[in-house]
Amino acid sequence: MTALLMTEHRKAAIRVDHAMVLAAGLGQRMRPLTATRPKPLIEVAGRSLLDYCLARLAEDGVKTVVVNVHYLPEQIEAYLKGHKHPRIVISDERDRLLDTGGGVCKALPLLGMQPFFILNSDSLWIEGAKPALARLREAWREDEMDCLMLLASTVNSVGYDGNGDFTMDVTGRLSRRMPGEVAPFAYTGLCIAHPRLFKGAPDGAFSMNLLWDRAIEAGRLFGLRHDGIWLHVGTPDGVTAAERALQEL
Repeated sequence: MTALLMTEHRKAAIRVDHAMVLAAGLGQRMRPLTATRPKPLIEVAGRSLLDYCLARLAEDGVKTVVVNVHYLPEQIEAYLKGHKHPRIVISDERDRLLDTGGGVCKALPLLGMQPFFILNSDSLWIEGAKPALARLREAWREDEMDCLMLLASTVNSVGYDGNGDFTMDVTGRLSRRMPGEVAPFAYTGLCIAHPRLFKGAPDGAFSMNLLWDRAIEAGRLFGLRHDGIWLHVGTPDGVTAAERALQEL
């Protein structure tokens, strides 16, 4: 039985009420588009990247979304002012950029005690037969997982030209791509994480990669293959490619 089939055989999906959108980065690879506005507010097909994230979360029934800010934070705060569904809470990193792991750690008191979604602000995808967020909730196995990632096939993604991030066994358990090798799956920037993933995390700024590597060693980092199309929007060229893919729907 494949990893995809095994993760789909769930009796009931968990409920996820909280999410975090990582929106504090400098967006350096997106320059010159980010010279005067933060990356989450870059538009793809007339809609901001941040709006795509929030819309997906609202559709899935998420109640509270924490958005961290650092670069040009006033623009993001003004954009989100008055947003009601889902409820927005700002995690302020004006004084110090905490990277992905440090940013989530700072926001943990706002995210509750149950599994929550984490999205990169440029997480953009075309749905498959079933919404990706719902599939992640259905695939979650509380006793085995600390983090469950949505992964995309590197050969079927739009705008991605890397060597992949992970390999996956038949249970969905992940391993890192080895140096000099090519891996079949790339991380889409969307996952479910349990607060226990952050137990013993360092203070200050650090990358989520530190915690993912620790989860790999413990056998508790898993993946679910996306059954739609991942749009990798990391550069201005990626914006163009994503718009082209959306227009072809």
